[in-house]
Order: sequence, then C-alpha cells, then structure tokens
Amino acid sequence: MPITPATETHSSTNDAAQAILLELVDEKGVTIGTAEKLAAHQAPGQLHRAFSVFLFDEQGRLLLQQRALGKYHSPGVWSNTCCGHPYPGEAPFAAAARRTYEELGVSPSLLAEAGTVRYNHPDPASGLVEQEFNHLFVGLVQTPLTPDPEEVAETAFVTAQELAERHARDTFSAWFMTVLDAARPAVRELTGPAAGW
Repeated sequence: MPITPATETHSSTNDAAQAILLELVDEKGVTIGTAEKLAAHQAPGQLHRAFSVFLFDEQGRLLLQQRALGKYHSPGVWSNTCCGHPYPGEAPFAAAARRTYEELGVSPSLLAEAGTVRYNHPDPASGLVEQEFNHLFVGLVQTPLTPDPEEVAETAFVTAQELAERHARDTFSAWFMTVLDAARPAVRELTGPAAGW
C-alpha cells in the first residue's frame, strides 16, 4: 500500500504510544484544527472529518462488517463496509482506501466519491458522540477478504432485502442508516435498478 506524507508520520512502530489526531472542521467541512480521537467523541462531541465506505460485490450485495468486540466505540454492532477518520492532512479518499485495506485486507477494485453528510449521533451504550462531517464512498470488491480480527468480528454480503431483515433483528451502528441513506443515489448508480437499493 502506498505511503502518503500524511500516513508516513503515523506508520512508525510507536503507533500505540502516539495520540491519534482527527481533523476538526466547521459546518462547511473546512479544517479548523485538530483534536485527540477520544476527546473529539466525548459529549457533546467536536465536529470532525470522517469517511464511510460502501463496497458491493458483482451481484450488487453490500459488504457489512460487525465491529470487533474489543473496539472502544460501538463494539459488536453491524455497520457499513468500513468507516473511520482521515489523519490530519490526509485526503478522505486516501484514508478510505487505507482503512479498508487495514480492516478487511482488500483494496477496492473501484472506489468513487458519493457526497458528504453531517450528523450528530450520540451512542447511548458508551456515552460517546459522533459529531461528524462524513465523506461517503461507494465501490466494488472483487477479491477475497482477510479481515483483521482486532477490527472486524464478522462480515456478510447482503441484498437490500436481507439488509432490511438483518437491520430489524440485529444491532447496527448509530450512524449506519444516516450514511446509507445519504449514499443511496451513488449506490443506485453503481449497482443498477435491479439490485433494489
């Protein structure tokens, strides 16, 4: 995977000792500073840059992931293919590709921008708050997954109907429906009308 100037400073062996910084933004998505990751998520939350990825297979099924139980935020819940935060100075597209590879061991064969969405979602279980300016991406995955068990507990490819059934039955991330609904126009363009998204 290519190293960018933004990721190079975060790829040393001292990662565990380094504070992870997020980009703070204004309501238009303009960078106004940085904050430590956990501090940015503590109530009432600080508006920061994030990304969400929705990858589909060749049958138009969405790749979901169940977040690992060891994650400090929303452990064990189902969510979209990948989500996270760019490092300060890192382009959201580069961050989306980087984290998809880190979490799922796969590089999308196609990845395209799908707009942005701004939301404020408190997580009742943890007390943390998702106050995010989120860059959305849709794409295709055509190679086998090798998920990192520290990040991902389980994966599943689902049709639109299967997602509706799973969403009614299982616990999903607080932000999942917000980001999916915002990405739907791009999802429909990617998968075509027959997929039902």
